[in-house]
Amino acid sequence: MHADADAWRTFQQRLAAQGERRLVLLSGDRQVSLAWLAQCLAGLNTDGGIWFGPSADRPATSLTTVSQPESRHWLGSESSILVWDGWHGNPPDALAILTGTLAAGGLWFWLMPDLADWPWFADPDYVRTGLETAPVHPFAQRMARCLAEDASVIRGFPARTEPPVVGEPGAFGSAFEAGITVDQQRAIRTVEQVARGRRRRPLVITADRGRGKSAALGMAAMAYLQETVPGSPKQILVTAPTPAAVRTLFWHARQQAGGTLTHVDDHKLTLGNGSCLRFEAVDQLVQKQPEAALVLVDEAAAIPAPRLQAILLGWPRVVFASTVHGYEGAGRGFTLRFRQVLDRYTPQWRQLMLAEPIRWSPGDPLEALVNRLFLLDAEAVVPAEVEPLTIAPWQPSAATEAELAAAFGLLVNAHYRTTPGDVRQWLDDPVARTWVARVKDTVVGVLWSTVEGGFDPSLAAEVMAGRRRLRGHLLPQSLAHHSGVAEAASARSLRVVRVAVSEHCRRQGVAMRLITAARQWARDEGLDAVGASFGASSDLLAFWRHAGAGLLRLGLTREASSGEYAAQVMAPTSPAGKALVKQISTRFADSWQTLLPVCWPDLAPELVVAITAWLPPAEPLEAADKRELAAFCQGHRGFELSLLALQRLSRQPGVASQLAVDPACPLWCRLVLQGWRWPQVQAAGDCEGRRHGEGVLRRLASAVMACNGDGDQTPDIRHRGFPDL
Repeated sequence: MHADADAWRTFQQRLAAQGERRLVLLSGDRQVSLAWLAQCLAGLNTDGGIWFGPSADRPATSLTTVSQPESRHWLGSESSILVWDGWHGNPPDALAILTGTLAAGGLWFWLMPDLADWPWFADPDYVRTGLETAPVHPFAQRMARCLAEDASVIRGFPARTEPPVVGEPGAFGSAFEAGITVDQQRAIRTVEQVARGRRRRPLVITADRGRGKSAALGMAAMAYLQETVPGSPKQILVTAPTPAAVRTLFWHARQQAGGTLTHVDDHKLTLGNGSCLRFEAVDQLVQKQPEAALVLVDEAAAIPAPRLQAILLGWPRVVFASTVHGYEGAGRGFTLRFRQVLDRYTPQWRQLMLAEPIRWSPGDPLEALVNRLFLLDAEAVVPAEVEPLTIAPWQPSAATEAELAAAFGLLVNAHYRTTPGDVRQWLDDPVARTWVARVKDTVVGVLWSTVEGGFDPSLAAEVMAGRRRLRGHLLPQSLAHHSGVAEAASARSLRVVRVAVSEHCRRQGVAMRLITAARQWARDEGLDAVGASFGASSDLLAFWRHAGAGLLRLGLTREASSGEYAAQVMAPTSPAGKALVKQISTRFADSWQTLLPVCWPDLAPELVVAITAWLPPAEPLEAADKRELAAFCQGHRGFELSLLALQRLSRQPGVASQLAVDPACPLWCRLVLQGWRWPQVQAAGDCEGRRHGEGVLRRLASAVMACNGDGDQTPDIRHRGFPDL
């Protein structure tokens, strides 16, 4: 079948003039569609074009082949054509990212089966996430419905001699010209004001993808540095989750600098007046604390909260920028959580939002379509009231679009790594279970979970030994392998993937009621436990401890997404589950003091005492321990000779909870439990020196001993097993 290349060329030109982009859906036989597409592309501008599919099958040699792992490197880039071979897989994250590279006039050609076949199409990408056994795929079914209902989608069936037909020229309106927007100009002025203004007035810039926030940061930084007086050079530092995330920022900074640069590389720009713009990795920035007139933090939502706080407190002038609705994870959760830190330490902080797109017009139909396909603009609904509250099972694939968007909006707010791939996993996982909390008709809470485990004994033994690893089943496989208990993989459990509550209904027990509903269902279904794996924080540890769970494991390395150590917990729902939780938690407690100084020397003291308080208590102190502690408290025995007794004291019932409220808690945790040396704790500001530090420890040990002897004066916050909720 012949493609009218001239008509498509004219169509693309008029799209560019209008500032719009389009999806061209090619349904049916793949080879026929590729042949038609090769003719069509011959007349189009394919500069910077992308091909997603087998490299040997590219319909035009000018297209660059991009794989699923490589897609993230294209964030912030521009392309004119995207040809997506859906027959070879449709990973949602990569698909959303690459559609976002299309500039005005861009065309997305998507090769797929007929829409009616999508719910049963064996997408090759399902294997990567364990969805290949699902009998039907509601996510694909929903996408097909969205495409069928969208009048802007150009559909064609080359194999049925029904090629896509371009629109009439008269359908286009006023001219569009890409360039700096009013929003960007305002952002540039505001960033410069932060650089010149008073200390401790940070700026938070948020924007949807494609609004030019990174470009604005680069232009503002260079404009400020260009005004530096020779002989008084200044430095602006830029940090981000990865060096690739600042490519757009540095490109626009170079354009702003023009011919005034004396040194140029990917991570540093130096001006003739001696000033420079330099990239520094987050960990290096926090560790080295270099001087800077201004620190710019791009894609802040992907940086762990403790690092963001360290940057906020480490420099007097800081600008944070983050994507709100993003293909790689949303930033609304970052804004909600980080606001508390900003309010506490820098109450005069400011926020600026960029709304106007820079690479396409505000009315671009492709942006609206992609947002709908992947729920990128999902928003939680603010309830008019907070009572009466109901909890009920819920099926996201059967929900209305409005309710699905409201529920997913809650998940986005609760976790900054919520991506389009999460939507597919949520809708398509055949063993997923969801509960929602409603106030009247408004969804105010959601719990997403999945059934895991149930391996036969031989497979469980292989998993425990590290010889087998199955897709999915995160919690049972991790616990079986790391704890050495094969029964953890044989047990059937319900893992809570996410639990989220509306900001207006928090601290009212909604999340706990959702957990209670999930636990009751697990008990009724004969499952052994309800568990979770999450980045360890004080509030989440307290939540799961209150839910009756046991702490079974702490990850040995920090998670890339949260910057925190993964905590794994389980609340039993059967006698076998109770025995399993007791066995693993006791084993973890036995190894806690051995592993703590080796694996977690940098763990925050509040987490050290929270975990220590949660663990099953150690055996009662022996007479020798009490003698050594008495001698230490009276100043007759040195710290090192008393260390073992002090460690055993820390594991007595109620002691860790008492330590947690004492100002000297960090000193105790670091010296007694985490193995720090005296110079380290002195450098951290925990004591003035050894003599002062030992005095503080003697005072604290005396107080603990007095309150935990025969006349206990503190509540006995001992390990109470795992009560029913």
